[in-house]
Amino acid sequence: MKGTLVYNGTVLTMNESREVHRKGYVYMQQDRIVEVGSWPEDGSKDQLLRHAEHVIDAKGKAVIPGLINGHTHLFQTFLRGVSDDLPLSQWLRQIIWPGSLAMEEEDFYLAALIGCIENLKSGATYIMDHHYIHTYPENDNAVLKAMAESGIRGHMARGGVDLSYEPRLSESIDQIFANTDALLERWQGGASGRINIALGPLNLYGCSERFLKLAAEYSERNGLITHIHVAETKDQIDNTMSRFGLRNLELVEAVGLLGSRTQVVHGVWLDDKELDLIATRGASVIHCPVSNMYLASGVARVPDMLDRGINVALGTDGPGSNNCQDNLEVLKITACLHKVDRLDSTLLPPMQVLEMATRNGAKAVGRLEDLGSLETGKKADLVIIDLQKAHIAPVHRCSSAVVYNANGNDVDTVFVDGKMVVRDGRCTLVDEDEIIRRAQARVDALRHRLAAAYPVFGIVE
Repeated sequence: MKGTLVYNGTVLTMNESREVHRKGYVYMQQDRIVEVGSWPEDGSKDQLLRHAEHVIDAKGKAVIPGLINGHTHLFQTFLRGVSDDLPLSQWLRQIIWPGSLAMEEEDFYLAALIGCIENLKSGATYIMDHHYIHTYPENDNAVLKAMAESGIRGHMARGGVDLSYEPRLSESIDQIFANTDALLERWQGGASGRINIALGPLNLYGCSERFLKLAAEYSERNGLITHIHVAETKDQIDNTMSRFGLRNLELVEAVGLLGSRTQVVHGVWLDDKELDLIATRGASVIHCPVSNMYLASGVARVPDMLDRGINVALGTDGPGSNNCQDNLEVLKITACLHKVDRLDSTLLPPMQVLEMATRNGAKAVGRLEDLGSLETGKKADLVIIDLQKAHIAPVHRCSSAVVYNANGNDVDTVFVDGKMVVRDGRCTLVDEDEIIRRAQARVDALRHRLAAAYPVFGIVE
């Protein structure tokens, strides 16, 4: 059976021993990696060159596992840059809520498609989309359809709130679970296994205690990941303290939501006891440093989490609070943020940051057995990054170049399930130019509808 050979590049395997093959190769057949190693000089592997159906010479390039974007909101591509320089609560009320309520069904499809393109082109082969806008019956399906068409792998965390922090975005508990049931029936394991569903109670201040307890039971009964914003800002701690006398993570534990399939998103304001709880329960933290900086939410205690053995993965967060989804950019910011926060330049060296974006992300979604590293038998999800550019070359250490120099514009080729979904920096399965043209026209109409009530949407610079 013929396959695809990528050779002559620097292969960062991200296996347990962090092997690097300076002149390495990866051979893939169908959706699996068959061989990984150093390209031999004795000609013993030349038959692969002769018989492979597709051969990619990766000289001057890095070959890495597909990055895992552990948290985003794809619909927010339509809302990025509307207004900057706001704290979370104001940003939600003035930008996200009115903007999302004015979006129509086609907008959610196009926004998600652009978001998937953006993720693939910046090296993410897997996304966790936390989708919580259910203003039209087909919103969820539109997002999932976009994911399937783009070729990306991932979960939709079906978000929901039952308290009226914004009544038009709230649902009854019965509605939330009934709609999640429908998504599981239609999409779980969809697109040849690339698409799955998680449960995503949005946050603790928008959810009743009863809903959170039922969500814990629902996730356990269906074997689902639970994905939830926790302790993003100090105000959120004050909210649960006043309502329940509990800090955020203590409430998550008390309602039965904290376990090995739980993804704690942000976790900026967690104390020692809460970190110990996460470590004990084997939950994962999804760290979104760009968003935390953009909204001035604070700095998550990532070094303390890692010292406790907590699995910390990385996310871009939604493009409304980033304002992009450049997964390579997140690597550099992760490293630099914690160095300056602790005044310790030794923290988070490049290989550790790459591990957070690959292996730790795979562990967070329960897929370390077949994702997160380039190893024989694992899924053929692979990214090739061009290092022969003036802002990167000359290269001393490939891992340093990837983390500190490269950005999404340097991604050359991406494979998901052994299929080439990005070639020469362009997506292969969708028409980027046409999608962007259609999206801009829809956003112009959206701004026109909102400008009278929300003048910020009418500002053009």
